[in-house]
Amino acid sequence: MLNIVLFGPPGAGKGTQAERIKNQYSLIHLSTGDIFRANIKGETDLGIMAKNFMDKGELVPDEVTIKMLESEVNKYPDSSGFIFDGFPRTTYQAQKLDEFLTSKSTSITKMIALDVPEQELISRLLSRGKASGRADDQNKDIIVNRIKVYENQTAVLADYYRAQNKLSKVNGIGTVDEVTDRLYHVID
Repeated sequence: MLNIVLFGPPGAGKGTQAERIKNQYSLIHLSTGDIFRANIKGETDLGIMAKNFMDKGELVPDEVTIKMLESEVNKYPDSSGFIFDGFPRTTYQAQKLDEFLTSKSTSITKMIALDVPEQELISRLLSRGKASGRADDQNKDIIVNRIKVYENQTAVLADYYRAQNKLSKVNGIGTVDEVTDRLYHVID
């Protein structure tokens, strides 16, 4: 089973690249952002709770996120693998994911980190906000806060996977196809 954590700051291109990887390797793409947005749109209890944190550019609490992800993985018992996009975001989440996957007789194969400079991230997110209408992508202050939260709370997760010899960094600058080719090279 191929299980990939696609990692990087907001705006690095995780969603775009995850779709391509999903199709190339027949994986299930689990995007916490998409799952949260579906819950917000459906006005579920989880969605309302998640929205309060997301609107401030903060992370949704670990316990809520972990339960949601486990539920999603359990929907696909015959999958050939998963691409985790936006999860885990903390060492605690990574440890819980490892425990959960071990209970399913599998593990994370590789963590791939997309590397993109901050100014490029801000530019990409503001453009995405205009095109998509996503409120969290239309306010530069919220975007900058999301990047800081990533750097302070999430980027340290790379050390967790580095210690397991599962971390690969990929340059996230260039055309979508160029970045995709770099990702395929790392996976293969």
